[in-house]
Amino acid sequence: MSVLAFTGGRVVTGAGEVHEPGTVIVQDGVIAAVGPSHEIEVPTGAEIVDATGRWVLPGFVDAHTHLGVHEDGEGSAGADGSELSDPDMSAVRAIDAVNIEDRAFRDALAGGVTTTVVKPGSGNPIGGTSVAIKTWGGRTVDDQVVKHPVSVKSALGENPKSTWGGRNQLPRTRMGIALVIRRALIGAQEYAGKRDAAAATGEPFTRDLGKEALAAALAGDLTWDQHVHRHDDIATALRLADEFGLRIVLNHGTEGHKLARELAERDIPVIFGPVLASRGKVESREASVSNLVALARAGVRVALCTDHPVVPIDALALQAAVALRAGLSWEQALAAISSAAAEIAGLDHRVGALVPGLDGDVVVWSGDPLHAASVAEAVFIEGREVFRREGEDVVIADRWADA
Repeated sequence: MSVLAFTGGRVVTGAGEVHEPGTVIVQDGVIAAVGPSHEIEVPTGAEIVDATGRWVLPGFVDAHTHLGVHEDGEGSAGADGSELSDPDMSAVRAIDAVNIEDRAFRDALAGGVTTTVVKPGSGNPIGGTSVAIKTWGGRTVDDQVVKHPVSVKSALGENPKSTWGGRNQLPRTRMGIALVIRRALIGAQEYAGKRDAAAATGEPFTRDLGKEALAAALAGDLTWDQHVHRHDDIATALRLADEFGLRIVLNHGTEGHKLARELAERDIPVIFGPVLASRGKVESREASVSNLVALARAGVRVALCTDHPVVPIDALALQAAVALRAGLSWEQALAAISSAAAEIAGLDHRVGALVPGLDGDVVVWSGDPLHAASVAEAVFIEGREVFRREGEDVVIADRWADA
C-alpha cells in the first residue's frame, strides 16, 4: 500500500472548500482524506510532501484539445485530427491517432493539466469519437484512458463548409452540413431498431461502427460535442438536438451570449474558448472573453479550453486568469478548468476536485494558479509524481524506465 500526505499548504479542493493549512491523503492512487491539518491524521509510514507556503490543487482538466493528434512541429506527419475521406466519419476514433510522446504532453504537466479530452478536428460535419486521457501514464495511450469514448464530435459552420465546399459533393453550404448530420442520425435510428430486433430474435446482424457511435449518442450514452461559433449555427445545433434527443454540449460557443437565456433554460453547457486566440476567421469576429462572462452570469454551465494546439495547453490556467480579469469570480474561473470542466465532460466521477474517492491527481503550485507569476512545482497523477521543478530544471517521470 502506498500513501502520500500533502501537508502544510493552502488546500483548494475545487469543490468549494479551502483549508489553510490543509492536508490531502492519497492512498493507492486515490484520494482518501482532505481537510484542515488539525483534523486529518497522517498515516504512519506515509510519504510526506511538505507544501508549506504553497497552494495544493486538483489537476486541471482541459475539456477540448487535439493533444497528440495535431503534434507541434511535425507538419503533415503529425496532422491526424480530421479524417477527410467522407463528410460523415462517425466511425473513426481519436484514440487511434494519439501519440503520447508528443512534446505537448510535457507542456500540459508544466501547466498543471492532468486530464484532457482529445477530440477529432472540425473538418467534417461528423468527425468521430473523442477520448479522455491523463496527460502522463504508461507506455500506450490505453494506459492513460479515463473514459472512452466520451462523445461524438460534430461541426457546423465554416470549418466543414470550407473543407468540403470545393468538392463535387455535399456539403457546400450550412444547409448541406445539417443535411449530412440529419441523414446520418436517421440512418442510425433505423440501424438501432434493426439491431435491437435482431438481438431479440437471435438473428445475425452486421455491425456498422459509425452507426453504433451515432446510436450511442441517440441513446444519450455519449454526448454530442457540437463545434459552433455563430449564433445561427447555435440555433441549428439546438434544432438538431430537439429533433433527435441529443445530449448536446457546445464547443467554442463564440456567440453563445446571444442565446444565453435559451442555453441556461435548457441547461446546455458551453466549453468556451480559446480566449487567447486571435479573431482569425470570420466566425470569430465577435470573439471576446466578455461573452464567456455573459454566459456564466446567465446561469450557463461553462468550462474553458485551449483547443490545443490553437493555444498551447500549458496556458489553460492563464486563460482562467484572463476570464477572472474580465469578470468571472475566482471560484468560477477555477471551476472552468477543474470541477466544472470535469462535470461537463462526464469525468467528475474520477477527476476535477480534491475529494475522497477521486483520483489522486494533485498539483503543488508556488502560489495562486490564476496569478501569472505562479508555476506548478510538482504534479502527481494517481499518486505518482510525474513532474517536478528543481530550480531552473524540470524532472519528468520516465515512462520507459522499466522497459
